[in-house]
Amino acid sequence: MSKTAAESHRIWLEVYDEHALAEQRCRKWFARFKSGDFELDYKERPGQPKKFEDVELQGLLDVDSCQTLQEFATSLAVDLSTVRKRLKTMGMIQKQGYWVPYELIPRDIERRLLTCELLLERQK
Repeated sequence: MSKTAAESHRIWLEVYDEHALAEQRCRKWFARFKSGDFELDYKERPGQPKKFEDVELQGLLDVDSCQTLQEFATSLAVDLSTVRKRLKTMGMIQKQGYWVPYELIPRDIERRLLTCELLLERQK
């Protein structure tokens, strides 16, 4: 005897109480399983934001590190906030119009140290 989505949801509520799925979510999964789709991963939907890889963004940074957030968003066909979040997770900040790593790499630290030593020598 097969159950309806509503009956299944009532059983879930009896077993899991407040930890049960919402009825609407239960109906969606019920319809999905009933149609023979047992894949548990979420599928991309037309309205879902486009995903992009950090390598795409890094490539744009390598080409021109003085682009604005809007220019990156337009090039990648994503939302401005998406680019902002990805740049933040990549550890990039904007300094004087250029996107640079927040943490200096050893080469940059050495370059700054040498510059400071040269300036100090020039002052003497």
